[in-house]
Amino acid sequence: QVQLVESGGGLVQAGGSVRLSCAASGGTFSTKTMGWFRQAPGKEREFVGAVPWSGETVYAHSMKGRFTISRDNAKNTVYLELNSLKPEDTAVYYCAADARLLSKEPRGINYWGKGTLVTVSS
Repeated sequence: QVQLVESGGGLVQAGGSVRLSCAASGGTFSTKTMGWFRQAPGKEREFVGAVPWSGETVYAHSMKGRFTISRDNAKNTVYLELNSLKPEDTAVYYCAADARLLSKEPRGINYWGKGTLVTVSS
């Protein structure tokens, strides 16, 4: 059973940056596709990006260039760096582990963290 714990959220001013972390335990981290979704109040869960165990990182088109995902297999941790933040980036950011992440849809993904809230003030 894979467990995912996010950290690093909080209040940040527009234009600022924040780095989220997701620590994984259980399973074999190095062979798992890891990624992030986000969910703003009143909206559906939205794909942010995913990093497969082998291959290129993929991003939602609207977030490419501002957001960066990376992973450290030695630490069983995946990161999401958010730059040039806007108030509309305010959301709960969820870490996930599953090859289905590459479909960019939340349906069928087996493992989720509980999320970490990022609030961007204007």
